[in-house]
Amino acid sequence: MARFQRVARPGEAQRATSLELFYDLVFVFAVTQVARLLYHDLSWTGSARALLVLLVVWWAWNFTTWVTNELDPDSAVVRLLILAIMFASLLMAVAIPNAFGDRALLFAGAYVTIQVGRHTFLTFAASDAGTLARARAAAILTWMVAAGTFWLAGALAGADERTWLWLAALAVDYSGPTCTFWVPGRGRLAPSSWTVETSHFAERFQLFIIIALGESIVVTGATTASLNLDAAVMTAFALAFVSSATLWWLYFDYVAPIAELRLELSGADRTRLARDGFTYLHIILVAGIILAAVGDEFVIAAPSHVLPWPEIAVVVAGPAVYLAGHVLFRLRMARTLGRRRLLGTIGCIALAAVGPFVPALVLAALLVCVLIAVIGSELLAGARRRAGGEPSPLERLAARAS
Repeated sequence: MARFQRVARPGEAQRATSLELFYDLVFVFAVTQVARLLYHDLSWTGSARALLVLLVVWWAWNFTTWVTNELDPDSAVVRLLILAIMFASLLMAVAIPNAFGDRALLFAGAYVTIQVGRHTFLTFAASDAGTLARARAAAILTWMVAAGTFWLAGALAGADERTWLWLAALAVDYSGPTCTFWVPGRGRLAPSSWTVETSHFAERFQLFIIIALGESIVVTGATTASLNLDAAVMTAFALAFVSSATLWWLYFDYVAPIAELRLELSGADRTRLARDGFTYLHIILVAGIILAAVGDEFVIAAPSHVLPWPEIAVVVAGPAVYLAGHVLFRLRMARTLGRRRLLGTIGCIALAAVGPFVPALVLAALLVCVLIAVIGSELLAGARRRAGGEPSPLERLAARAS
């Protein structure tokens, strides 16, 4: 970018700023709103709507993260831009519970304002005519205006038409990066048109995982606080905490540092790797955490009862989707199969067959056992490598990086 560009100092890794952390607070609320939407409607329609809303929330945050990876956070103009996006994101989050009802226009209008407004700034204020920065921003803006037309038309349409128009809008939004925002009549942008500062970029996505985990703590804590704290409820609450802790451990103890190093060492493929591994695949991890949080709520609310099938599906799907996301993420980042996490995914899915025959507390305990078994098996494998004098994958990557 010709103006407002982040200044990279040699040998100094860029890190998230206090303003970015402040901006993220809106998304704690937004993710909680998505969880509430799913909790109150487990039908196929309700689940699909919760997924659509989550994809919108993620896309708004994700594109802002790509932009702040290049913009100077110390610029007053950039700060005002982020604060404006933050306020629009808050409006979008407020509208989530009735996004398919009487607040459809507020939801879609706020989202379109975020997307179109941000890239209008990048196209006309942050770059000069004839530069690659303007060509890139203008191509993305074209796609966002096209998608925004469908979003706004859906908000103004009837309920049935709204669903189809918003699905079309989502298809436009999510297909843009896969073809590097090609616009007919203009030259195709190469992935090298984008510059990814790896330490800041990876940290931002790590922080969104923390946002999702924070939402799970808030939701389970609020649910528990509203109940009589008998032994069953307290046990369910403890299991929910252990579950959240294992989800944190599975990502931050192994995946996060290795993924950041692989991104750093990816060279010319860095933009595609960042797009695939972070922009697209991290939403699976976030969805798994949200499902796990909603499932924990169901268990805490009725720990001694056998849950109905829709609730069993959510309880099991949380850790299963999360582990499956890890398998896909490793496959894309390292081109290797995470066998232990794949077996953990299968184990979680298999427990769905047990759900109709045991109390919710037992089902939750079995799922936690699967997660702990995955962690334990990976720790044991690491101990064996150390005993044999073999470096860990992280140590091998660090040696390459140095």
